[in-house]
Amino acid sequence: MKKSALKRSFCAADCSATFAYYNYIRMTKKGIVLVNLGSPDSTEVKDVRRYLDEFLMDERVIDKPYILRALLVKGIIVPFRAPKSAAAYKSIWWKEGSPLIVLSKQLQDAVQKNFDMPVEIAMRYGNPSPKVAYDKLLQQVPDLEEVIMLPLYPHYAMSSYETAVLYMKEVHKKYNYRFKLTTIEPYYKNTDYINALAESIKPYLQQDFDKILFSYHGVPERHIYKGDITKQHCLKVSDCCHVDSPAHNQCYRHQTFITTELVAAKLALPREKFEQTFQSRLGRDPWLTPYTAKRLEELPAEGVKKLLVACPAFVSDCLETLEEIAEEGKEIFLHAGGESFTMIPCLNTHPFWVNAVVKWIKEYAVETIDV
Repeated sequence: MKKSALKRSFCAADCSATFAYYNYIRMTKKGIVLVNLGSPDSTEVKDVRRYLDEFLMDERVIDKPYILRALLVKGIIVPFRAPKSAAAYKSIWWKEGSPLIVLSKQLQDAVQKNFDMPVEIAMRYGNPSPKVAYDKLLQQVPDLEEVIMLPLYPHYAMSSYETAVLYMKEVHKKYNYRFKLTTIEPYYKNTDYINALAESIKPYLQQDFDKILFSYHGVPERHIYKGDITKQHCLKVSDCCHVDSPAHNQCYRHQTFITTELVAAKLALPREKFEQTFQSRLGRDPWLTPYTAKRLEELPAEGVKKLLVACPAFVSDCLETLEEIAEEGKEIFLHAGGESFTMIPCLNTHPFWVNAVVKWIKEYAVETIDV
């Protein structure tokens, strides 16, 4: 090899190593925060009351004018709901604490094993707060340049994904943090998410069952109207969720239907073997239908005696899955004549889910590195 060619070869190798080292340094100046809904600090009524007050006073959860919302939440809902909710939490509380918090920490640990970048968790309501998460990242990386935020909500809804993201941004701005905040978009139709869901459900299909119910957290219909950027599509056009529209980018109803259809196709489920419902209705206003509780009561009379239930809107088991579905829902179904009821656990720390989260973070981290 000529000297000039040899020199170019060494230069290329040296430059490549330099860029790799530079990118590695940039990666180590990033942090990760996983954002979930939250939970009371304990099952004591006072803690549940504090949590419910913060949760229900969120204008994106109960989207009423402040004065009316305060009267409803502080004067009616929380005083009556707190003792009942405390009892419900007690029925599912683990010795380590709130299932949602424990499972979020387990996911944090599983993801952290794949990174030199620090991983923290934050809750939209309750503890740990976004500020605590940000400060912990800064303690580990004082010259932190970027935080990659993954909302643990697969679908876009103003009362879940939107409020979590905006709150994280609000805290980021309030305390004048210098690092950049990057948000991972909703992943309701992402292949990795669909595969993880399908893999988590697949073992339960080996047992004898009549139907699998995909139960999603419900939202008021008015939230769907408010999220429609076209103001003329959602719940107005016939079969609106399957007619292409820019509104779908923020339409919770559309996104849940797509998730169900993709998972059912992945599992090769016949159409008569599955259906979709919505749970957790609050108040008297119209919410997305059909209602899970109502269908659980009706299904046995329709010949569905052996039921499986999955809750794809949640990635971590919580009050809405462990108490509302696994306990209350099961009681409703069996009382109505059902014979067997199986709630399929959420993704939690399923290996396919952990791998999906790790993959997305790596993709977002690399995309934001200047080469």
